[in-house]
Amino acid sequence: MLEKLFALSERKTTVKGEIIAGLTTFITMAYILFLAPNLLSIAGMDKDAVLIATALGGGIITIAMGLIVNYPICLAPGVGLLAFYTFTVVLGMGVAWQTALGAVFISGIVFLILTLTTVRQHIVEGIPASMKIAITVGIGLFITIIGLKLSGLMAITLSLSPDSLAQVIATKGHSTPGSSETILTLGNLLDPQVALALFGLVFTALLMARNVQGSFIIGAVVTSILAYATGNAQLPENFSIIAVPDFSKAAFFQLDIGSAMSMGLVTIIFSFTFVELFDSMGTLIGTATKAGIANPKEGKFPGLGKAMTVDAVGVSFGALLGASTITAFVESAAGVGAGGRTGLTAVTCGILFLLALLFAPLITLVPNCATAPILILVGALMMEPIRDIDFSDWTEAFPAFMVIALMPFTYSIANGVSAGLIMYPLLKIVAGRTKEVHWIMYPLAIIVLIRYIWY
Repeated sequence: MLEKLFALSERKTTVKGEIIAGLTTFITMAYILFLAPNLLSIAGMDKDAVLIATALGGGIITIAMGLIVNYPICLAPGVGLLAFYTFTVVLGMGVAWQTALGAVFISGIVFLILTLTTVRQHIVEGIPASMKIAITVGIGLFITIIGLKLSGLMAITLSLSPDSLAQVIATKGHSTPGSSETILTLGNLLDPQVALALFGLVFTALLMARNVQGSFIIGAVVTSILAYATGNAQLPENFSIIAVPDFSKAAFFQLDIGSAMSMGLVTIIFSFTFVELFDSMGTLIGTATKAGIANPKEGKFPGLGKAMTVDAVGVSFGALLGASTITAFVESAAGVGAGGRTGLTAVTCGILFLLALLFAPLITLVPNCATAPILILVGALMMEPIRDIDFSDWTEAFPAFMVIALMPFTYSIANGVSAGLIMYPLLKIVAGRTKEVHWIMYPLAIIVLIRYIWY
């Protein structure tokens, strides 16, 4: 049966190898089970509800990817989009989390339409490579600054007067550390929570240097144990390791689509769709190529259309369950590296996600000081592609720079992407190199300009 479903011999793999690969992928991405609840709880959502949505949504869509597409790719709520959802949309814009979920659902429908009409493929082809790389790097820095803030390793002064800001600029930022004139400064390392986060960051980085599988989850578990052992975290009463999930706490169908549409959240929906577009496409193509399923040089991507459709459906499905955007995880490459070649890898990982629901009480114990370092480390991993941007070509370098800089410094993924979409065609036109600009860049730039002028 497994041979018929997954063509194991054709892809030169075995049941044992696929199950080991699925376990490997699960271990490398299981951190999302406690990172998502911690992040979305900041947006006002219930931790238990988010955990249920994350495990259920990630598990079901991952199994669908394995059975329908036969790809060794696993899915769950994306880290960058979790951060965008919480800090930009809910906290930054004051949008209710139910309305934000409605925006996620709509973006999934838009994403599905773009996929079925092949517009998605045209957009991906039209966006220049430097922009695609810059989006990845910018999101990495955006995630990093959030991780630094949540861990307490970085402090932010929000109440700067014009005079204070002028003083900072005049002294080139050489103000006394910790003073009110400092925009960004080092946190209080004597604070036990900050010290624990710093330990988690360094310890996990050391594990990664040794190429230890599951470094993120090992680091988070060890840091959590230290937090409880030192009294910096407290066990709840009547604690149990295993428990039947309480679905009465779930946020099923609590999204508010009507408010998302009536509030004119076009920019937010566009941002969700745009970021997901490149995030998932890069992961799908990269992982399928590494697994030997796809061959970009020959233009062979068997099943890619199905994979993109499952990925798009996952976005709206996750919103219905109460989760932020579900997307293909780059950690799937770990399973491929361990020998995963078919959908059995994904099915194995998906089943483990569903089984994780039984350990909900244990997973929700992980404190912020254990999850914040993961954000910083994920940000560091997302820096690697920057070497492929040609900074000697100003028409490529400056738009990419604007994307990378504005995402963390304006605390908005949308602002960074928008700046790049405008600057790239503008610089190419002025340089007389319009032939290098794909036609789809012009309508995208116009859409962005309309957004900033009228909205």
